[in-house]
Amino acid sequence: MRLLLIATAALALSPIATLASAQSTLAAAVADTANRTPDNVKLDESRKPAALLQFFGVKSGIQALDMFGANRYWAEIMSPVVGPKGHITVWQPTQFLTDKNRVPFEDFAGRAKNVSLISSPFEAPDLPKAKFDFALINMDYHDTYWESAERKIPRQDPNAWLKRLYAAMKPGGVVGVVDHVANAKSDPRESVEKMHRIDPEIIKADFKRAGFVLAGSSDLLRNAADDHSKGVFDASIRGKTDRAVFKFKKPR
Repeated sequence: MRLLLIATAALALSPIATLASAQSTLAAAVADTANRTPDNVKLDESRKPAALLQFFGVKSGIQALDMFGANRYWAEIMSPVVGPKGHITVWQPTQFLTDKNRVPFEDFAGRAKNVSLISSPFEAPDLPKAKFDFALINMDYHDTYWESAERKIPRQDPNAWLKRLYAAMKPGGVVGVVDHVANAKSDPRESVEKMHRIDPEIIKADFKRAGFVLAGSSDLLRNAADDHSKGVFDASIRGKTDRAVFKFKKPR
């Protein structure tokens, strides 16, 4: 009996058992639509959140950073997954933080005690140092190459932006990046201005220059039917764009 108990305990702590537990928790969080915003639930088909967060290694107890996350999509899913010992910090640029998203977020954070919201200028994210095990940038990294007088976003330096993110990650921390694919060798400022797309090779080069190591990529959100010639908000492709998925790590 003692040997059986030891074997059972070992299995419970094994990587396979831990992975299975994380998969189950992620699936349950996505399926819990009663505690998620209906408009966010509608995005699940195109985002495949459970499989994506599993690929990135989201699990109980981690400190997570959700960049541009005031719509609560990822926080709603990750909150029950990271649990009471974990925390999700959502960063929203001040240019994009309004009563329309701030007030509902405050209500959500009042219920989900392991979630908080911070804000600072888009071009200069003010993030706590060496705090996060995981950060997610979902379809927004390309905007570090964007400028808009209307939205009060100046011309930015992606290298400086990533330097701040690098400093916010713990050694060994993972940054998950999902972004709309542009044609190879496209100038990023042109492809972002015209279509809000970016060449995946630009993303990889930027993160490498910042000190991150590419730890994996996934074809989970690739779409060969997207010819990359249309803007991501075009009705014919919106929600179905070809997307690159990368997992970067800060070296220990």
